Amino acid sequence: MKPVKTTLFNNLRLLTIPMPNLESATITVWTKVGSRHETKKLGGISHFLEHIVFKGTKNYPTAKALSEAVDNFGGEINAGTGKEITNFYIKSRKTNIEKAFSILSDLVLHPLIKPDDIKRERGVILSEIAMYEDTPASKVWDLFENLIFTTTHPLGRDIIGTKDSVMAINEKDFQSYRKEHYHADNMLVTVAGGVNSSQIKELADKYFSTLTPKLKSTPQKFISTQTKPQLHFTNKKTDQTHLLVGFRTPEYHHKDRFAQGILATILGRGMSSRLFTEVREKRGLAYAIRTTNQYYEDTGYLVTYAGVDHPKVEDALKVILDQYQKLTSMETAGITKEELKKAKEFAKGHLALSLEDTDAVNNFFGNDELMLEVYETPAQVYQKIDAVTSEEVIMFAKKHFTKDRLNLAFIGPQTQVAKLEKLLYP
Repeated sequence: MKPVKTTLFNNLRLLTIPMPNLESATITVWTKVGSRHETKKLGGISHFLEHIVFKGTKNYPTAKALSEAVDNFGGEINAGTGKEITNFYIKSRKTNIEKAFSILSDLVLHPLIKPDDIKRERGVILSEIAMYEDTPASKVWDLFENLIFTTTHPLGRDIIGTKDSVMAINEKDFQSYRKEHYHADNMLVTVAGGVNSSQIKELADKYFSTLTPKLKSTPQKFISTQTKPQLHFTNKKTDQTHLLVGFRTPEYHHKDRFAQGILATILGRGMSSRLFTEVREKRGLAYAIRTTNQYYEDTGYLVTYAGVDHPKVEDALKVILDQYQKLTSMETAGITKEELKKAKEFAKGHLALSLEDTDAVNNFFGNDELMLEVYETPAQVYQKIDAVTSEEVIMFAKKHFTKDRLNLAFIGPQTQVAKLEKLLYP
């Protein structure tokens, strides 16, 4: 599986990933902009804009007209906003790919952004904020990034914004924001499925030719000033304590990312991982526990989530920290050939399964191309996963699992604070 890369006359990049045996195709339009590009005053505008474009466009002036246009050919349309990327996509039968291009280009390039729609959708987003506040298993992830990046830096602020910032955003703000970020040099189109590159090049020229080139804006760089373990909590009456504990790690596409990926897999990906076994199976301290990596342009982190009954939080955190610590030394890590092989096969297997879906294929290639203007094929990724050694995994843990990189965020009773501080500051 290898994309065909083209740059249009206006500097818009295009990746086509032919998958000849498929009857479907997905077109995704990417913009390298997210909440880290926002000012505090306009916090949440990237996410708000993602919502508001679905309320009406030049050719489909209402939300109903837009949704009916997609329903008429059985397509799927959606979008997503992150801290560094916003994307919009339509998935359809390959025979309807031009209709998908027509609708998606109208959505991205010609939204109406009407004051009445802004007012109505503002209420929807305020309800969404309230929903997250009432969902601690989701909200705790925001708390962790508030802590590790600080709320004085855009990376540390919530993607959705605050009630005050969402209330303040107006039509003029949307127009200015689109003008600054939605231009050819800052965007990418990817198409995966039963299509060919010449067909897609013609459609991209036809529907995205009005985009103009412009210099890209550079987001504020993140520089950590952390020198000791940090703890942040929200005192809330919950049935469980929801916690995230982890360490700052290198940026997106760092040379050590494959060792970091295998490390996270050994720790807490899958039902035979160390943390699942030690925390859930052996001790019954949590139902949900998993480890994951998050990468940004200039920083990242490795983190473990657990939902734990209040009386068991101290024991659960102790086990998690012990498992982290064991992996920092050749003497205690104990990574066998079998465990290393299992972690590699787990990572490769999950990637292979995900790449059976055309929108996931777009995500696989699109993220790399948008952020770095280069990409790796699945075969290259498999090769690099296979090349990881247990020594590299242990050296990564030793370098990054240090007290000055340790962070803990949780939602639950305030009475937990003193107990957990003892483990962070022994």
